Amino acid sequence: MGVLVVRFILLYSLCNAVLFVCCVTSMNLRREGNETDKLALLAIKAQIKQDPHNVTSSWNESIHFCFWYGVTCSRRHHQRVTMLDLQSQNLAGFLSPNIGNLSFLRELKLQNNTFSHEIPPQIGHLHRLQVLRLDNNSFTGSIPNNISYCYNLIFVHLANNMLVGKIPPQIGSLPKLQILVVQVNNLTGEIPPSLGNLSSLEVLSTVSNNLVGSIPSSLCRLKKLTFLAMGINKLSGTFPSSIFNLSALLTLSIIQNRIQGTIPSDLGKTLPNLEVFNIGNNQFTGTIPSSISNATSLLKFQFQNNKLTGQVPDCRKLHDLQYFNIQLNHLGSSKDGDLSFLSGLTNATELRRLIIADNNFGGTLPTSISNLSTTLQNFWFQGNQLVGSIPGEMVNLVGLGSLKMGYNHFTGNIPTNIGKLSMLVELDISMNELSGSIPSTLGNLTKLSELFLEYNNLQGNIPSSLGECQSMQALDLSNNNHSGVIPQQVIGLTSLAMLLNLSSNHFTGSLPTEVGMLKNLGELDVSDNMLSGELPSSLGSCVRLEVLHLQGNFFNGTIPLSMNSLRGIRDLDLSRNNFSGEIPKFLEGFVLVTSLNLSFNEFWGAVPTGGVFKNASVISIVGNTRLCGGIADLQLLKCNSRKSHRGYRWVLFN
Repeated sequence: MGVLVVRFILLYSLCNAVLFVCCVTSMNLRREGNETDKLALLAIKAQIKQDPHNVTSSWNESIHFCFWYGVTCSRRHHQRVTMLDLQSQNLAGFLSPNIGNLSFLRELKLQNNTFSHEIPPQIGHLHRLQVLRLDNNSFTGSIPNNISYCYNLIFVHLANNMLVGKIPPQIGSLPKLQILVVQVNNLTGEIPPSLGNLSSLEVLSTVSNNLVGSIPSSLCRLKKLTFLAMGINKLSGTFPSSIFNLSALLTLSIIQNRIQGTIPSDLGKTLPNLEVFNIGNNQFTGTIPSSISNATSLLKFQFQNNKLTGQVPDCRKLHDLQYFNIQLNHLGSSKDGDLSFLSGLTNATELRRLIIADNNFGGTLPTSISNLSTTLQNFWFQGNQLVGSIPGEMVNLVGLGSLKMGYNHFTGNIPTNIGKLSMLVELDISMNELSGSIPSTLGNLTKLSELFLEYNNLQGNIPSSLGECQSMQALDLSNNNHSGVIPQQVIGLTSLAMLLNLSSNHFTGSLPTEVGMLKNLGELDVSDNMLSGELPSSLGSCVRLEVLHLQGNFFNGTIPLSMNSLRGIRDLDLSRNNFSGEIPKFLEGFVLVTSLNLSFNEFWGAVPTGGVFKNASVISIVGNTRLCGGIADLQLLKCNSRKSHRGYRWVLFN
């Protein structure tokens, strides 16, 4: 009995000793881990140079680091940092290499700040890391190759930085990666074929870089891929047709590359869930397959600027379609019936943009367009071979903000009820064969910013009601048969900033003094009319003018001194008028001028020799028989002055 008691006491003491050693060891390890994480966080704070919201002010000894702003510690691994979230705090500085010492870190979220310098390679030490968010910063340098050591990564978002170099092929060894976004950087090189090994990948975006080469066919192994975007790069070669078999794809966008290929005939069957299909600005050939109608979830259908031919298939099943853009192809046959597909699009009740411009569509506009969705905002069909009249039924499209139908063969009058499209901001009916007068109802379009009616057969006076379009920035009525005087209400539209072009018409009378109200206008062209009288001194108030064309009229008198203030002029043409007097010396100060045409007037006296007049290649003064002097390249007669009782007069010496 005594022996058993002794043995029990010895065993009990031994257990206590072992337990004590274990506890001490655990406490030391915990203290070491705590200290490592705390020191790492303080090192990270030290490299943050800008903290406008003082979010790291709590990072001090007054409270435990697990309670510092943005820091989350593990419950399982006591007092070890598992998440650092400092997103959207306008922080600036650079990311300390000590980030690699947070060995239990699972989520690093620093997006929407202004961190700069390189991404430290010590990131590769974070073997537990699952989420890496460094997007919307100013990181430079390359993506660390050893990011592949973070073999638990699920989410990598590095978009909107200034990263350079290649996409590391080592990324292809991350078995759990689901999201990889490196868009809007300066990455170069080719897309690594190893990305095809990312069997869990669902989202891949390399948009807006400088990537070259072809899209690797190995991507066809990404069976879980739902989002593939590689637009705005320099990719070339043939698009791998096997990618069209990734049935989980919701978005396929390769816009603005140099990619060739054809659209498979069974596309709508192999990609039945497709919502966004964007192959615009590439070099695809062939036809648009009729099976596209089977992709009934399509929201965006963007094939613009390719080399597609044939007819557009029936799209009546695409009820959810919002964007339909096939501009700049070779679609259609220039015959009637080319636009029959528009009837099917009347089922797309959420359609917002319908862009079919710059193709070979012929025939007339079907009246069914009146049944298109009232949500339609942009309807562009310019640059085709369309004929007939503009259907008045278009007035039903009450949501239209931009209507472009120029460069066709439309005839007849502009429908008066077009003035009911009160949301219109852009209206382009230029380069057609329209006749009649401009409807006064256009003055009801108070949101109109751009109106282009040039190169038609329109006639009559400009309706003064256009002066009600107080948002107008560009107005072009040139190359028509308009007559009468220029309405004060129109030439006094203070909103005009880009362009006012009334050239090549039959306007008479003088240039209204209200022209001086165009203080923000960049280009004024009233050339080739029958305007007369002297230029109003108020013209000098148009201080933003860069282009001023007054040629081909009957203007007379001298160039007003007030025009001295037009120092931004690049192109000034006063030719073929009856201007007289000396060429103003202030024109020497127009240092931005690249073209100055004063020819065929009645100017006299010495030609200035400074400024723009030093370069004979940018000025024209022919047809002014009483000019003399100037630089030698002008080959004018020498001139001298003689004083008389009337003052100085110029005498030409042969």
